[in-house]
Amino acid sequence: MFIYLDNAATSYPKPESVYQAVDYTLRRVGASPGRGGYRRGLEATRLVFDAREALAELFAVRDSSRIVFTASATEALNLAISGLLRPGDHAVTTTVEHNSVARPLHLAATRGVEVTRLACDRSGLLNPGDVKRAIRKNTRLIALAHCSNVTGTIQPIGEIGELAAANGIPFLVDAAQSAGMIPLNVGELGVTLLAAPGHKGLLGPQGTGFLYIAEGLCPLPLLVGGTGTHSSNEEQPTEMPARYESGTQNVPGIAGLKAGLDFIRETGIETIRSKESLLVACLVEGLGRIPGISIHGPHRDRERGGIVSFTLRDMDPSNIGFTLDQDYDIAVRVGLHCAPGAHRCIGTYPEGTVRVSPGYFNTQADIERLIAAVGEIAGRGA
Repeated sequence: MFIYLDNAATSYPKPESVYQAVDYTLRRVGASPGRGGYRRGLEATRLVFDAREALAELFAVRDSSRIVFTASATEALNLAISGLLRPGDHAVTTTVEHNSVARPLHLAATRGVEVTRLACDRSGLLNPGDVKRAIRKNTRLIALAHCSNVTGTIQPIGEIGELAAANGIPFLVDAAQSAGMIPLNVGELGVTLLAAPGHKGLLGPQGTGFLYIAEGLCPLPLLVGGTGTHSSNEEQPTEMPARYESGTQNVPGIAGLKAGLDFIRETGIETIRSKESLLVACLVEGLGRIPGISIHGPHRDRERGGIVSFTLRDMDPSNIGFTLDQDYDIAVRVGLHCAPGAHRCIGTYPEGTVRVSPGYFNTQADIERLIAAVGEIAGRGA
């Protein structure tokens, strides 16, 4: 029986309602939103609006028009970073970021932006005091991930949000590994820019994502073009969200995302978090009993996201992942996980780790089977 344990890359399986919503939209709606006054065009517009409202409810956003749909969290992060930073500006980030934050900031640095990358401790945790000390008069952005995609380390974004607010600095949070799994209230946490994919913890299809942009922020668009509004003007519309949503939207994907959001609301995000935390605790406990295993990230007494990374003494992570797939039909992720800085921080560069990321639809039996398989692999290599 196939066991999927790579939910940090994309959630699988999806709720049945997600598949049904995508199929219905492709077969029965078909039209583009905001492009026609006929009934199916209006239905497409309503689908997009309802999904925007559902996201606003989940993240406690007061005005849903401040939520912009994108094709991915990567696009959302690029929009925020490239749209806000100008030559002479200063940005603060960490050394453990995913490349979707690290590379746009590197690009900004080649264009005259100063970037301070703060070191984290061996578990990947950032000290908010270091952020405070890094702030300058020209600091225009603080950007970091809420939860590490390598170690599951959860950053103290509430404390960092307070620092950002006190200094009037936009605070960009990459919620790729927390949205839909950890409660997030943008107002309470001081988050002014929130980027997330639709296909991970939000349980929607791939090709979906969003960026929340707080009032008062107006980054330059990544794309300009047809929006269905103000078509006689050469200038891009200024109103939200049309300013950032040029081109035909992924309506089937957004409809599937809305179904995923409905599933989260009906199930309860605390219920989802509780189950995933239980599976992670079982993973840490079981893997920790295997001789030669090193588990990376937060200590057992600290909260972590739905990710456990490990290495096995004298064995390449790629070989472990290949064996799990070929001999046990278990899917995990190996390597650097698009976050080389995180691996330098925890001491696993350049080989990387084996990353196990259970989801809501996994069971304790799945975890036990993974632990038994890793134990057998470790025994062969001993």
